[in-house]
Amino acid sequence: MSRLWNVDDQAARLAELTSHDRDVKEAPLRRDVRSLGRLLGEVLKEQAGDNLFSAVEELRLLLIEHRELHAQPGHDVENARRLIERAERIVSRLDVAEAHQMAKAFAIYFELTNLAETNHRKRRRRAAQTSPELLAQPGSFLGTLRRMRDAGITQQQALEWLAQIEVILVFTAHPTEVARRTVLFKRQRIATELEELDRLPLTERESEKHEAAIIAEITALWQTDEVRRRRPTVRDEIRMGLDYYPSVLFETVPGLYDELADDFCEAYGSELPANALPRLLRFGSWIGGDRDGNPLVTPECTRDALQIARETILEHYVARVKDLIWQLSPSTYQVAVSSELEAALNSYAASISAPDLNPERHPPQEVYRRFLDYVLARVVLARDERSNASAYKNAAEFRDDLCLVRQSLSVNGGERIARSLFDPLLRQVDTFDFYLHTLDVREHARVHKRALLEFANVGAANEETLPPEPSQETTNLLDSLRTVRDLKNNYPPDAIRSYVISGAESVSDVSALVSLLELSGVHVASANGDPGVMPVPLFESIDDLRKCPEVCRKLWTSSDYARLLDSWDRRQEVMLGYSDSNKDGGMLTSTWEIFKAHRALHRVAAECNVKLTLFHGRGGTVGRGGGPTHHAIIAQPPGAFTGHIKITEQGEVMNWKYSDRILAERNLELMIAASLEALSRTGDVEDLDHESEAALEKMSEDAFEFYREKIAENEDVLTYFEEATPVKELEHVRIGSRPTRRGAQRGLGDLRAIPWVFGWMQSRHVVPAWFGVGFALQRFCDERSSNVELLEKLTNQFPFFTELIANVEMGLAKADLSIARLYAGLVSDAALRERVFRMLFDEFELTKQIVLRLTGQTTLLENNPVLARSIRLRNPYVDPLSLIQVELLHRKRRGEDNDSLNYALAATINGIAAGLRNTG
Repeated sequence: MSRLWNVDDQAARLAELTSHDRDVKEAPLRRDVRSLGRLLGEVLKEQAGDNLFSAVEELRLLLIEHRELHAQPGHDVENARRLIERAERIVSRLDVAEAHQMAKAFAIYFELTNLAETNHRKRRRRAAQTSPELLAQPGSFLGTLRRMRDAGITQQQALEWLAQIEVILVFTAHPTEVARRTVLFKRQRIATELEELDRLPLTERESEKHEAAIIAEITALWQTDEVRRRRPTVRDEIRMGLDYYPSVLFETVPGLYDELADDFCEAYGSELPANALPRLLRFGSWIGGDRDGNPLVTPECTRDALQIARETILEHYVARVKDLIWQLSPSTYQVAVSSELEAALNSYAASISAPDLNPERHPPQEVYRRFLDYVLARVVLARDERSNASAYKNAAEFRDDLCLVRQSLSVNGGERIARSLFDPLLRQVDTFDFYLHTLDVREHARVHKRALLEFANVGAANEETLPPEPSQETTNLLDSLRTVRDLKNNYPPDAIRSYVISGAESVSDVSALVSLLELSGVHVASANGDPGVMPVPLFESIDDLRKCPEVCRKLWTSSDYARLLDSWDRRQEVMLGYSDSNKDGGMLTSTWEIFKAHRALHRVAAECNVKLTLFHGRGGTVGRGGGPTHHAIIAQPPGAFTGHIKITEQGEVMNWKYSDRILAERNLELMIAASLEALSRTGDVEDLDHESEAALEKMSEDAFEFYREKIAENEDVLTYFEEATPVKELEHVRIGSRPTRRGAQRGLGDLRAIPWVFGWMQSRHVVPAWFGVGFALQRFCDERSSNVELLEKLTNQFPFFTELIANVEMGLAKADLSIARLYAGLVSDAALRERVFRMLFDEFELTKQIVLRLTGQTTLLENNPVLARSIRLRNPYVDPLSLIQVELLHRKRRGEDNDSLNYALAATINGIAAGLRNTG
């Protein structure tokens, strides 16, 4: 055993873990990356032989040298070219099996590096918790509370602000998570071992034990198919989305409220129990309900999604009640119980019967245990036999029984026990109910319209002839709607309460859905404890974003719709699409139009007495609305936030944020803190003045025209995109159940946003994140010299524009046009290749220069050294994967098309996604 993590000086190791000195605190990360790399090397030699290991090392060192040379000012271009050509020759000599093994080796390296970086984030989070000053950094909940306190806001006022906040996180099955479920579990086990290596004192034997466990998992990774051999079913996707709950979120949620309560105490100096905080979080899902363009999402899938979610949360409650029975041992010989609890126990003894119920196993004096035996029996029946009269009918009944026990403990000297054992479970019940999360249904507006048109044709048919049979599409739609009706009758009605209308353009899109729902027997209005089903228009294209405020005004002032709004307490959700608007109009215009739509929708809602919740359809990459969520919430239009926000969490983002309790807690805290910051600072932030508004409008118009001419409506670009990127090979990765196109047409409009972003990201162009921004900003600066000062003012003072420039900068930093040039070589038409690549290259350079000028930097990410270092260190390891991918694509384009080559290509896609920490 190599003893890579052995500790010679326990005190020095502890100092590394808690230090805030930049060099010292990075030492554990360097050790983890170095040690994991050495273990991977041992596995490669053991499993594949010295020849593969030597080839990997040769290519790795060659490309590190190339990167180091490339980074030098005025570097030797000819020497750099020779190095990359040597690397290309090495790759060209590989057969498909060798290429696959090499790609797999680099991909596993990235997986291990990602785990090391994630562990370091957790390590630094713990280190920050040792220092109140670091814990109160900007973006943290404590930092936000301190700012509010210093501004004269009292604790009671802060709590009133907090009560207005509700963050709803919606997990989707958008196909951007490349890793298989079994690989994710292996990563989690390695992550656990890495975390254990930080526990001090660390003995030599413990260090060796953890190292042995890690190398065993790396070996298992090597021997595992890293890419799926079959496409996941919708049921597979449902289970993947649910994995985060029992493994992380169930325990994270109550822990988060404890942390927030402690922050109140730290900021205001008075104790605030966690159970005094309002509910701030809810969860949702599209998995099993998102039918838009996915024929595999059937009514049975929706039923499965609700049932498996219910089983997941009730199984958790069963386990927790069993724990309570085990832990709650107070005896009436030692302390009394409340008369209400005794009466409830006697009532249950006379009325409840269930298999395996045996309260006599506890002595009579252990009243809590006896009562909880009945609670357990009722939860088990709710899980397994819902129709049984003794089963809990809803979460409220379960909660009432838990509160009965808690109250008895509290009034009889057991408040500490109540807080420790019952408050976390009560918080879970408040958050997850009996259905875990709400399931949104989604379908495209045109499907609803076509169905209504068929009904109209039936009504207009000749009385002497039979009406035509409905199309299969309409039949499927009606089956789905009737399933929604049945499920709301058989499950908690809150489990389905929103229906998202993709491609919404007009009021008729909403009224069409309402008509179809009511024809199918679905209660759209809220009544008798059923929240109904709210139509949620999703505005996606640039044109639809521009029209949506007036569409909503017309909808909300409609007398027909008023009855529905009134039943929902005048509440309405509206969804804004980031991905498709970017694909439609480019980065700058998409961001600006979403900002304006956001602002205008809130103004219209206020005029119409509507309580608006905006649903933000953000993806993982910058080109799909990604980027730091905290910054995005802060950058909302001033005065256009009510405290309610709904956000999608998609694909690989779910794994980054919610695969670990510490990271999940941090991400949830950031969203709540940002919401409180945005809500409480409303009067402190000025809106855009007329000059700034006009400037942004002009730049957006220029960017839109440029993007539409050069990208969206340029036939050369679609040809280039299909040949110079691995977008057609995405199918071999078998990421998700959903097709890459909504229909059979070839054009950009029919292509989904994910493969569009995926292709550009894999080939290191990253076009959706920056194209058109440089052109528009430079044209604005060229109009008059004072415009440069205006842009600098916007960058420094206006959060929306600051966030836009930061996201563009991130996209530029992840792009690499020298590597993209290799992909361009795949384009068969040389003249087309040069036209498109030169256009992209020129716009990239222009955008980079103007971003550097506005941010006052000499290099990209100069002000974000952590991300800059991560990208810089990853590039030499992504490069071999790119070279292998390009070589395999060349072979495929020359006619070598077989399962082995396609699998090797899929392995390169997997590796590059891991290296860039983005798929699409």
